[in-house]
Amino acid sequence: MTITPQVADEVAAALADGRPVVALETTLVSHGFSAGRGLAAALESEDRVRAAGAVPATIGVLDGQLRVGLGRPDIERFAEAGVTARKVGARDIAACLVQRAVGSTTVGGTLAVCRLAGISFMATGGIGGVHRGFAESLDISADLIQIARTPVLVTCSGAKSILDVPATAELLETLAVPVLGWRTSTLPLFYTAEGGPPVSAVVSSGDEVAQVARAHWALNPAGGIVLARPPADGLDLEDLIARAVATVTERGVTGQAVTPAVLALVEELSGGASVTVNRALIADNAALAAEVAVAYQATR
Repeated sequence: MTITPQVADEVAAALADGRPVVALETTLVSHGFSAGRGLAAALESEDRVRAAGAVPATIGVLDGQLRVGLGRPDIERFAEAGVTARKVGARDIAACLVQRAVGSTTVGGTLAVCRLAGISFMATGGIGGVHRGFAESLDISADLIQIARTPVLVTCSGAKSILDVPATAELLETLAVPVLGWRTSTLPLFYTAEGGPPVSAVVSSGDEVAQVARAHWALNPAGGIVLARPPADGLDLEDLIARAVATVTERGVTGQAVTPAVLALVEELSGGASVTVNRALIADNAALAAEVAVAYQATR
């Protein structure tokens, strides 16, 4: 059995011509924001990718098909579905296809589709990672394994700060995933630029990132890369995050439901300030991913 993604004409033409393409996930559309604001975040990300000279390829599962390059009506379906859409990691894609469910791809799920479609660059807000209290729960996001096994550069603002970020950095090192800091020597903490563990290398231009990516893939053809960009106007929300994580744990929330539950509570506790930072960094990361993709294709 062969699973072939349905690739939008614009994306297919760009890939065939060797032009830069940036993959975008759909979990942020359905689960990342309340009140349908994920739609605006997704459309802004696509606009920023185009403005930087690349082609956006928003990815999701619809009507029993892997879709690469969603049109606005399709993205609206994910926004309308909200949390009723399935969060689809790599392990969930097969069941979602067979059962013809609306499937919002996580970072890991998006990477699995990138591998099939031949896309080398992706942008998101923050990657999944090792959850707080992982020693008791063993709750570790499959995003990390997919990054390690997929030749894609993932531009993000580090791991989501609701996680155990130092432990996440340690696991990325164990998995031999380079973590490049965009003009920073420490891994951003999603909402804030400061206080994270050291990155493996500091980079300062799209061309430099492209050269590192090319060299890494020559040495490790199946391995991914993380490019961590600090948020432009960050906030220190650690106290609120700790309260939200504790509350969600007390409520017995587990698995894939943890992240959206914590994010929703952080939004409430911060009076919406977290959403403002989140939307801005997602769009900025999309623009940076496109800048690097353009630089990479220019050196081919």
